[in-house]
Amino acid sequence: MEKMIIGNSDIETTPIGVGTMPWSNSSMWGYGSKLGLEAARKAFQASLEAGVDFFDTAEIYGFGQSERVLGKLVRAAGRRIFVATKYAPMPWRFTRGQVRRALEKSLERLGLEQVDLYQVHFPGGWIKIETLMEALADAVEAGLTRTVGVSNYNLEQMQRAHAALAKRGIALVSNQVEYSLTQQSPRTNGLLDACQELGITLIAYSPLGRGALTGKYRPGREPKDARRFYGQFKQDQLEILVPLLEAMDEIGHAHRDKSAAQVALNWLARQPNVFPIPGAKDACQAQENAAAIDWMMSDEEAQRLDELSAPFRSAS
Repeated sequence: MEKMIIGNSDIETTPIGVGTMPWSNSSMWGYGSKLGLEAARKAFQASLEAGVDFFDTAEIYGFGQSERVLGKLVRAAGRRIFVATKYAPMPWRFTRGQVRRALEKSLERLGLEQVDLYQVHFPGGWIKIETLMEALADAVEAGLTRTVGVSNYNLEQMQRAHAALAKRGIALVSNQVEYSLTQQSPRTNGLLDACQELGITLIAYSPLGRGALTGKYRPGREPKDARRFYGQFKQDQLEILVPLLEAMDEIGHAHRDKSAAQVALNWLARQPNVFPIPGAKDACQAQENAAAIDWMMSDEEAQRLDELSAPFRSAS
């Protein structure tokens, strides 16, 4: 399995990671509130056995539960694992010192002295981007994180963050945003191009379109949980999705019967500087995710998916 570098850093990992929000005992997105440490351990171990060694969490996932679970698994693994977590810029957090204290709390929950990537989870709050970046630079210099990134930043916000960190001689290595065949705004709003120009890795969360790209959902067969309120699960969007899913099935069949989900992940992973982080709620899902990058679709197949997903690109 080939490796990739995250941004302008020395983090060399497999071209796919694991999003650990499902490990927070959250019932959101249908993961189920009973998902606990043992299920997470199986997903974690299956990922490692498949060569996947990058895990992304956040302080707000399960109010720190995801960090606690991931920390237990990392400490017991006895090998090098890359850990990323995120800071939530809530309105009552508006100083550089509060950013550092939040990171220290995350490290305490993880049971680690340092994380590999510390990210601002979303823009907003009462703290300026430049002040946040100063706080992230402080964290790097203090040895609390190796690298820093942002999440859910638009083009202008990302450029400001990049410029502010550059003044301190520190790279902005990533911007974590939603990106998939059914959510292609990074391609249409200039964000993906800017990431590639600046050497910033686009970390793609919800790379399976919140489940729309797994093939489970069709017109008249929508999810029963909170996802049904998202645009891609409206009847007209599900009808547009059908020919795309059919093409994904055909492409998967031509490559040793890969699933639609694996085709969707491969479409992302083949793009320069794009790093998908699908969730994994059990060992089977972790294995399937990892097997999405042990092959590569052709340029013609990727072009076919581009054409069939154009309606979603227009809606992004």
